[in-house]
Order: sequence, then C-alpha cells, then structure tokens
Amino acid sequence: MKEKILLVGAAVVYRKANGKTTWFLVKQKEDSDWELPKTTARRGESSVRAVIRAMGEQGGMRAKVLEEVGRGGGAAMLGGRTVPQRYLYYLMINKEGKEVLGFAAYDWFEYGKAIKKLTTKRDQAMLRGARDLLKKLEAEKKKKKK
Repeated sequence: MKEKILLVGAAVVYRKANGKTTWFLVKQKEDSDWELPKTTARRGESSVRAVIRAMGEQGGMRAKVLEEVGRGGGAAMLGGRTVPQRYLYYLMINKEGKEVLGFAAYDWFEYGKAIKKLTTKRDQAMLRGARDLLKKLEAEKKKKKK
C-alpha cells in the first residue's frame, strides 16, 4: 500500500507600496512564532490551489502565484502516527486585500525585519530564495521593456 503524504502549500507573499517591497508573515496562535503562511491541501487539491484558497479565506487577499520557490520534506503526527509531509513554497504577489481573519496575528515586514522574525531555517531559506527570484523576475521584466 502506498504511504499517504501530507501535501503542504506555503505562501511567500509580497506587496509593493511606496517603492518598498514588504513580506506577509503570520502567527498561527497568539503564543507561536512568526512564520510564512502554510496550509494543507485538501483531497484532490493541488498545493497551488491550496495556497490561493488559504490566502483568500484566511489572508483576506487576492494573491497570484508567480513561481515555485522551493520544496522541503518533514513529518507530522496525525492520529497518533507519523505521516510524511511535502512542503511546496510559492512566490505570490498580493493583488488586493481585505480583512485578515484566519491568523492570530499578521503583519507586513520589509525583508531585513522579516528574515529576523522567522525562526525556522526552512522559512528563512525560502524567503531568501523568494527575494532572489523576485529580483530575477523584475530584471527579466525590465529587459523585455527595452
């Protein structure tokens, strides 16, 4: 029998305002650490659809996936047994936002502050990768305009 893998989508969301890029971080619970928003894909749902859904439902925003940033693996306890997890991180741009309801706390941080707020090495690495990918995409966009 094939072992079930829990598919987790993670959103590395940014927005541009007044010439500054800020990144969206959340706290799942009041006493938890800052992290990138994550959601478990529902049965038959892709990780891309899951992050778009979660950002809409919990983040109160219309966000667009630009590209995959990276992947990681792990495990979680589910019903008293260990279940393998696969994390897929996506660079997303916030198109518009409303009220954020699904997190204990949230905020938008400039990159330097965001990287310090994140406590897990994986989230830090994915934010670094997202920033680098965004710079690359912006450079390519400028080249096309010339």
